[in-house]
Amino acid sequence: MKYILLVFLVLFSGCSLKDYDKTQTKVIIIKSPQIKFSDLGYLRNSEDRVELELFIAGKSIQKISINHLVCVSDGCMSKSGFNEEYLNSSYPDELLQNILLSKEIFNGENVVKTDNGFEQNIKNLDVDISYKVSLHVTSFKDRKNKIIFKIKDTNVK
Repeated sequence: MKYILLVFLVLFSGCSLKDYDKTQTKVIIIKSPQIKFSDLGYLRNSEDRVELELFIAGKSIQKISINHLVCVSDGCMSKSGFNEEYLNSSYPDELLQNILLSKEIFNGENVVKTDNGFEQNIKNLDVDISYKVSLHVTSFKDRKNKIIFKIKDTNVK
C-alpha cells in the first residue's frame, strides 16, 4: 500500500509543479464584456506556459494560466472556449498568450516593425484591432468588440 501511495504522489505531483523562467510585475488594464481590471499583476512565463495573476489592493483576485488549456477561477477550458466566453469567438486560439508575451498576433498579419517593437492593424468583418508592442508597453485595442489589453512595466509613466 505504501508503494502505491508513493507512485501516485510521484506521478501526480509533477503536474502541480509550476516553475516559471520569468516573473515580472506589470500594470495591467483589461476591458472586455466579461473582465474589467486595472491594477498590478504578476506575469509569469516559461517556454510553454503563461500565468497572469491579478491583484487589487494587494489581494489576488484572479489567476489566468495558459498552456494547452486556459484555467481561471471558474475552471479550465479550451483556448477557443475561453475566447468565446471572455473575449471574442473570432480570435485565434493563441491570441491571449501572444498578447501576454508581446508576440505577433493573427500569424503576423499586417506587421510593421518599429524602432523598438512592432505594430499590427487588422480590420475585417469581425475585428478592428490596433496592436502595438514596444520596449515597455504592449497595447491591444479591438474597437469593434470593445476589448482592451494594456500591459506596462511598473516603471513606465
